[in-house]
Amino acid sequence: MTRWYTEKKKEHFYKEAKRVGYRARSAFKLQQIQNRFHLIPKDGLVVDLGAAPGGWSQVAKELVGEQGSVIGADLSTIQPLEGVQFIQGDITQAETIEQIKDIMNGRNADVVLSDMSPDISGNYSVDQARSEWLCECALHVVNQVLRPGGHFICKIFEGEDTKAFIEKVKHQFMVVKTFSPEASRKNSSEVYIIAKSFKNPYKKDDKSY
Repeated sequence: MTRWYTEKKKEHFYKEAKRVGYRARSAFKLQQIQNRFHLIPKDGLVVDLGAAPGGWSQVAKELVGEQGSVIGADLSTIQPLEGVQFIQGDITQAETIEQIKDIMNGRNADVVLSDMSPDISGNYSVDQARSEWLCECALHVVNQVLRPGGHFICKIFEGEDTKAFIEKVKHQFMVVKTFSPEASRKNSSEVYIIAKSFKNPYKKDDKSY
């Protein structure tokens, strides 16, 4: 029953993404997060880490509107998307973060998104550790580009490292919650960390991860 339900739900969101023109079914996850927490503001500036193939950037652009800005970054190439600036680069490297800053042109982001996943090895403890490391890298970007009071949405695979990472996020944000969107697979270990109101306790030039 559970597997049947999971497959039907997966098929539903996949077909719906095709129907409405989203590049990935994961677009619905961001929609559901936004409907619950209302973090992405109209006319805002959003940085989307691990943006390929562009589904989250599509939703973010819809939310910020014509006057808002979305900057996406990924190791993979991304087909152009009207109103979105994409960078092909490794967000764990300083030069990619500098490219993002150059496009921001002195502004700070209102929201940083990270739907990054590691290449799946099949060894869960390895995959979970890699997921947590990507979250650490995303948090490093947050410290470089997010405005005080801004928000952070980050996917992590739940495991032994999750609690410690969430505690680290709690030191930097006023409110931190976890959320599993309906569009996530029922048997998935992924959970989204929803971090509101950035306190920015670290200096912008802090290079520690």
